Amino acid sequence: MTNLAELIVFGGTALGMALVAGVLLAFSDFVMRSLRLARGVAGIEAMQVINREVYGSGFLLALLGLAPVAVALGFYALARVEGAPMFWIVAGAALYVIGTVLVTMLGNVPMNKRLDMMMTDAPETLIYWQHYVRRWTMFNHLRTAASGLAAGAFVVGTTLLV
Repeated sequence: MTNLAELIVFGGTALGMALVAGVLLAFSDFVMRSLRLARGVAGIEAMQVINREVYGSGFLLALLGLAPVAVALGFYALARVEGAPMFWIVAGAALYVIGTVLVTMLGNVPMNKRLDMMMTDAPETLIYWQHYVRRWTMFNHLRTAASGLAAGAFVVGTTLLV
């Protein structure tokens, strides 16, 4: 890659990670709180619909698609970038893959699948929902921080390349 190409690719990746962080932040900031406060089973049903709709979304494409990009750029930085920029790019890649994608796959997704299998108005669903909201949101806070920090690391690494 040329220096200009590196700046574009690293900067574009940072932008993508920041956009993912923004969507996750919305859930941590007010979406989950709103769903928890909804009357009756409305929050449960809404979350079930959200979890089903995310599978065909551009958000999921960005969230998961950035993982192989981050890995590839991390390896590229190890091989072709020197000094502090290399550190920041590798750190950003690791933060994104581990803190965003791995937490999603091992934390949020299993909870989403369990909630999806439950009857909306069943008593056990109402009990699980209280646990779900707290734990899912905690995992989401981690994903938000990781993707935001990963974006920041890519920005720092890209800036140091100049």
